[in-house]
Amino acid sequence: MAKSSVLGYPRIGENREWKKALEAFWAGKLEESELHKQLQEIRLNHLRKQQDKGIDFIPVNDFSYYDQVLDTAAMFGIVPKRFAYNGGPVPISVYYGIARGTKDAAASEMTKWFNTNYHYIVPEFYGAQPALTENKPLIAYREAKEKLGIEGKPVILGPFSFLKLSKGYGRSEVDSWLSILLKLYVQVLQELAAEGVQWVQIDEPVLVTKLSNDDVARLRTVYGKIAEAVPGLNIMLQTYFESVDQYKEIVNLPVQGVGLDFVHGLKGNLSAIRQYGFPADKVLGAGVIDGRGIWKASLGKKLELLKELQGLVPADKLLVQTSCSLLHVPVTTKPETKLQPELKNALAFADEKLDEVVLLTQALNNGEASVAEALASNQSDVGALEQSASRNRSDVQSAVARIESQVPARKSPFAERNSAQQEKWQLPLFPTTTIGSFPQSTEVRKARQSWRKGEWNNEQYSSFIQDQIDAWISYQEEIGLDVLVHGEFERTDMVEFFGEKLEGFAFTQNGWVQSYGSRCVKPPVIFGDVAFKEAMTVEETVYAQSKTDRPVKGMLTGPITIMNWSFVRDDIEREQIAYQLAYALRQEVEALENAGIGMIQVDEPAVREGLPLKEEEQKPYLDWAVKAFRMTTCTVSDTTQIHTHMCYCEFHDMIDSIEEMDADVISIETSRSHGELIHSFEVNTYKHGIGLGVYDIHSPRVPDVQEMTNMIDRALQVLDPKLFWINPDCGLKTRGKEETIASLRNMVEATKLARDKFTVKA
Repeated sequence: MAKSSVLGYPRIGENREWKKALEAFWAGKLEESELHKQLQEIRLNHLRKQQDKGIDFIPVNDFSYYDQVLDTAAMFGIVPKRFAYNGGPVPISVYYGIARGTKDAAASEMTKWFNTNYHYIVPEFYGAQPALTENKPLIAYREAKEKLGIEGKPVILGPFSFLKLSKGYGRSEVDSWLSILLKLYVQVLQELAAEGVQWVQIDEPVLVTKLSNDDVARLRTVYGKIAEAVPGLNIMLQTYFESVDQYKEIVNLPVQGVGLDFVHGLKGNLSAIRQYGFPADKVLGAGVIDGRGIWKASLGKKLELLKELQGLVPADKLLVQTSCSLLHVPVTTKPETKLQPELKNALAFADEKLDEVVLLTQALNNGEASVAEALASNQSDVGALEQSASRNRSDVQSAVARIESQVPARKSPFAERNSAQQEKWQLPLFPTTTIGSFPQSTEVRKARQSWRKGEWNNEQYSSFIQDQIDAWISYQEEIGLDVLVHGEFERTDMVEFFGEKLEGFAFTQNGWVQSYGSRCVKPPVIFGDVAFKEAMTVEETVYAQSKTDRPVKGMLTGPITIMNWSFVRDDIEREQIAYQLAYALRQEVEALENAGIGMIQVDEPAVREGLPLKEEEQKPYLDWAVKAFRMTTCTVSDTTQIHTHMCYCEFHDMIDSIEEMDADVISIETSRSHGELIHSFEVNTYKHGIGLGVYDIHSPRVPDVQEMTNMIDRALQVLDPKLFWINPDCGLKTRGKEETIASLRNMVEATKLARDKFTVKA
């Protein structure tokens, strides 16, 4: 009989209890013992839920106090030397120090988890001496068994992916480090086997990326030695997010099961299994329920797929499971009482996906007739949204088709625009600015809440926002910034704000997902055709500009970021969604310019994260992503300066595309990676204006002048000084007022020193 399985469950809790506990602990309002107690109860509740729903293989050790990659590093004592770790179980103060930084030590780098909006902490191998500090999967297994009687399936990030996702070693050291790690993994697995564990899920998501022949050989060695060391332990080698290119090699590794993604990797994985079959002695983990999307699966179609797979593997060798961990979706649709029925009925969050997995398993084992009513209801729910008026707007579709057929381009090349803009703005060498947002204090959040509840009228709220703008315009002038921003105090989130003002969007009441650490976001839902209604940012920007003689940037979120940071409809191509967004945002850009705003920043921090994992799909994606950005910005005059911003990604493989976006100025995060991004510009010439972030805004520490000066000095070795801007890494929304002002003062002081040095050299 087929069995049901889940790869991982959201850790944040139905009401973000996890987030609240972490932040209370960080604020000194919760003792460490109470933190452990509260997180254990959250963790057990998640296990109970899966148990009650009838999941056969329930994951354990998928829960985390911050991030699963950081957990793996801590389990093996891989702690940067700057945190003064002396061995043994990693103290929670050190654990959170690695993630968030301390007064004396910078946080470790944080970057995107493949092509998702989840961020992981990058392990640092520099000079590390790994040792097993505590067997976290074993602890999690024991807890589930002792507290709930659950025979859990421990989940662990595999050695190959863990090493590939880390930093601090050279190419020549890969095999030696893999050998060191392998011994530790074997120790973990032997202890699990001795405990009586039946199945272990080893996540190797790197296997869906391009692998060399040497990598495949390494995998054979690693899993061959694991098989020798723990011959009685069942290993589920789990992949996700895409198809496996080296299918024959991967499915024939010496493991007892292989998990494949039949949602995002459907085409490649299905083609491979049809062509080459599947080993008769292995379990196939069929990831047919989308772990990243929020839409109900078309269960009839999923059953057809599963029946085909069932014909390729023995009946007792098939697992019906999610395509990846449910970490990437909200917990449950139950609180969503305000959505229109045709939309609400088409949604499936984590809990509903558990039901889908169980239902499909029942249909396979007991026949479709046993779940006929549920299948009919599913078909009705999915079809109602597909046929709705919101998804079939001819006005939007025809307008987008018209501009899509055109080649979007600014009136003049960058060199001419840059000259005209410099003549207009008369900016100094190394202009200083910020990325857009300023601290969202408790007072700001309370004011917004009062307005949303109707306790404040529009006039009261507008007056409050203007007071905040007044204060921060004054602060910026006093600090000495050259290009100012209004502060975005009216915005809850850089995507949600725009989604609320565009047609085709819906908003959940409790659809939270983890982005990084305790940072949770509530992505908008793009469920229909997107359309512009009225100006969204003009009022606040024009007001801010009226309060200063210095330029104030208009601030927009770009089309690709809005798309990548939303849950998007799955009935049309993402390219078409991007163009609909671009057309709507173009109208906002034009409204700002017509209102006299001559600098407009269209942020695209999420372009890189949407990059397909398969190389052959990357150029087409970048081509239409660049086109969407240019569609948004191409109609402005030469003297209107277009800025953009990107953060927390690897950019070396898309420098050309960034330049093709043809923004006049781009700002890019670089401080957490300790200037490593600058290497991209040592080997690639960049001819537009650029600002490399000189300090990390995700850490509460205030960087000193020398730290920023070092970053500036290195950047100026490879970038044109006449095109170089100085700014923080990202927006300052999450920071406090005093630390923000102190950090910006140091940034301006570092800029003055840089100007003095450059003037002397010149």
